[in-house]
Amino acid sequence: MKHVYTVDDLRNDELPANTKLAVIGNPISHSASPQMHQAALDALKIEMTYVRIQVEPGNVAEAFQLMQEKGFLGCNVTIPHKLEAMQQCDELTDSTKALGVANTIHFKDGKIYGDSTDGPGLVKALHEELGFNVRGSRILLLGAGGGAGKAIATQLAVDGCSELYLSNRTVEKVEQLSADLAHHEATTCYSINNADIALAIIADDLDLIINATSLGMKPDDRPPYPLDALKQKHKVYDAIYNPSETVLLKVAREAGAATANGLSMLVHQGALSFETWTAQTPDTQLMKAAIL
Repeated sequence: MKHVYTVDDLRNDELPANTKLAVIGNPISHSASPQMHQAALDALKIEMTYVRIQVEPGNVAEAFQLMQEKGFLGCNVTIPHKLEAMQQCDELTDSTKALGVANTIHFKDGKIYGDSTDGPGLVKALHEELGFNVRGSRILLLGAGGGAGKAIATQLAVDGCSELYLSNRTVEKVEQLSADLAHHEATTCYSINNADIALAIIADDLDLIINATSLGMKPDDRPPYPLDALKQKHKVYDAIYNPSETVLLKVAREAGAATANGLSMLVHQGALSFETWTAQTPDTQLMKAAIL
C-alpha cells in the first residue's frame, strides 16, 4: 500500500481493494486522516479502505467524477481545494453556503453533497482540551481569511463569543468576513492586520488565541503572534498538529498559558465526516490514539 496515491492511480484502478474513502489535497503526504479513519472503520468492522490522494489544483472535478465511478462514499478535502470542492457540489449545507468552502464530500444517489465540519470540530476540541466555553469569551483568530479560518470564525460567532478579533495578512478578506458575521448580535467583530504591534495591543483583552495559519509547520517559520505578548491568562490553540508543539505553543506553555494543538480538531471534524458517510459514531479516543 502506497503512502500517497494520485489521480492517475484512481483512473487506472491502482488503489487498494475496497477503497471507498480518501483525503485529497496538495500536498497531502502529511495528512494523518487515513490512520484515524482506518482505525475507526476497522473497529466498527466496516470493510473499507481510506487513502491519501494527491490532487493538483484544477483537477478536483475529475477526481470527484472518478471517485463516483469507482463507488466511493466520499472524501475529506484539505488545502488548497476547499473552494474548488464546494464549486463541484450539487447540494450544500447552509453552513457550507455561508462559508463558501467544503471539507467533507459525500457521494450519494448520483449527487455530490458538500459540508464543512471544521467549525464544529474546533468547538468540541476547545471544550475537550482546554475546558473552554466560547459563549461570552474574547477570541483572537489568526489567519481568519483562509478556508479553515472562515469556518472557525463563523462557528465562534454562532456559538456567541462576545468579541472576535479577525486577523489576516490581507485585511480586506477579514473586513468582508466581519461584515458577513454582523447579523450575529451577540458577537462584535474587529478586523486587524497581522503586524506584531497590532496584535500585542489587544493582548490584555483576550481569553483565547487561535492560530489558523500555516505558520509553525516549518522550523524557520516566523511566529504568527508576538511571543512576548503571551500571558498566563491566555488559552492558546494552534490548529497545526505536526509538529505537536509549535514555537507558539512552547512559549505560551512556558508563560503558564493553557495550550493545545490541532490534533483534537482533526479528530472531531473527522468524526463528524465519518458519521456523514457511514451513519455510525466512531470512537474519537481510538481515532486520536491511532494518530499518536
